[in-house]
Amino acid sequence: MRFGPVPLDEAEGSILAHSLVLPEGRLRKGLVLGPAELARLRAAQVTEVTVARLGAGDVPEDAAAARLAAALVPDEAGARLGRSAAFTGRVNLNATAPGLVALDAPRIHALNRIDPALTLATLAPLTRVEPGMLVGTVKIIAYAVEEAELARAEALARAAIRILPVVRRSAGLLCTEVPGQEAKLTSKGRRSVEKRLSALGMELLACEVTPHEAGAMADALRRLPGEMLLILTGSATSDLHDTAPEALRQAGGRVARFGMPVDPGNLLFHGSFDARPVIGLPGCARSPALNGADWVLERLACGLEVDDEAIAAMGVGGLLKEIPLRPQPRERRERT
Repeated sequence: MRFGPVPLDEAEGSILAHSLVLPEGRLRKGLVLGPAELARLRAAQVTEVTVARLGAGDVPEDAAAARLAAALVPDEAGARLGRSAAFTGRVNLNATAPGLVALDAPRIHALNRIDPALTLATLAPLTRVEPGMLVGTVKIIAYAVEEAELARAEALARAAIRILPVVRRSAGLLCTEVPGQEAKLTSKGRRSVEKRLSALGMELLACEVTPHEAGAMADALRRLPGEMLLILTGSATSDLHDTAPEALRQAGGRVARFGMPVDPGNLLFHGSFDARPVIGLPGCARSPALNGADWVLERLACGLEVDDEAIAAMGVGGLLKEIPLRPQPRERRERT
């Protein structure tokens, strides 16, 4: 592609590089200049324009964007992503189902190194999405790219982005109460959990409320339906052998880990019962704000394994936004 100013007599068939305001209206950049446009320019006494002129091996921006997007998402239904129509060298990739963003990051890095004019921007890996959310955008920055480089990008990009679907579609919730607890705390927690599940396309099948005692909690866990079990306690879990983890063991379940390097969310524990994942939610789960429990819930809902390695890796990027009403903020506020 050749780019630069040319006399008007040499501009036919070229792409207008910059918008021009004429007495009879505006010619927008990206317009292919034909006889009618050249006549308007001559009438406005324009003698030179800046254009892009495509060579024999160049692919126009919209065609290039459409091809690259089709390589990235060859099967829209299988990837749970929809491709928009190409416009000004851009194709958007939007989620068609709830789930988590799955990327082949090394191949996407390699794609973005081929030519600065060929770009793909995405959400971060394992970002939770809902239907309609923008997951990635292909943008051809120049008015055209070389066929050979586009072909390289297509080969690298093949099926490099998709949405991991939610495979566990229901959950049961156990809430505990301690003496003196405000009545609204339980209902607030339930509403917050229901919203999180709904965002994943999951259903809360039942909610049991018991005293904060291991025996009563164990009995409730045995009764609860759902493909996942969630525990939200009136008193925070402070140890691997605290009341809630012990209740899970008494019920016949297993505790895999207590604690995680994500804040808010440090006091989470998780395990399993009757082949179902169990999450002991930290108190911050009563807030709609993002916390470590969201990351564990989302991954388990999508069928991913959450082992010690996965949780340890969450520490990088795990310092999340502070929750304003937190009982013990990370930093002390100055007294006024």
